[in-house]
Amino acid sequence: MAHVNDPALIKALLTTPGRWAVVGLSNNPLRPAVGVSLFLQQHLGQEIIPVSLKGDDVHGAKGYTELAQIPGRIDVVDCFVNSTKVGAVVDDAIAVGARAIWLQLGVIDEAAAQRAADAGMGVVMDTCPKIEAAILGL
Repeated sequence: MAHVNDPALIKALLTTPGRWAVVGLSNNPLRPAVGVSLFLQQHLGQEIIPVSLKGDDVHGAKGYTELAQIPGRIDVVDCFVNSTKVGAVVDDAIAVGARAIWLQLGVIDEAAAQRAADAGMGVVMDTCPKIEAAILGL
């Protein structure tokens, strides 16, 4: 069965202050993760934690190369990676005990979404926080 996003979960994730690990966030200004993470940080008041191959620091936040390196809790793992690679990120998010997984617009992996849901995580797939915030009037 195809995943269906829960509007109440989306609203809760966007309006509750939390720590968002943004996987795929680097200093490349051409990547959508840069603008979306800045929106999360400055407009919605979320703490962002950049995660990328280089572990770049972004928007004044310390970067890491993998979720397991991040100290403390992770509320949301926001995935800006190709659909073919997101399953491994979801598995890492489950392993570190993240509360929710957000697969960005165009990032779809039904099996990974089901694994996350089975692990008790909130799951949002194939949409963007900026789009959802606009719909909610945030």
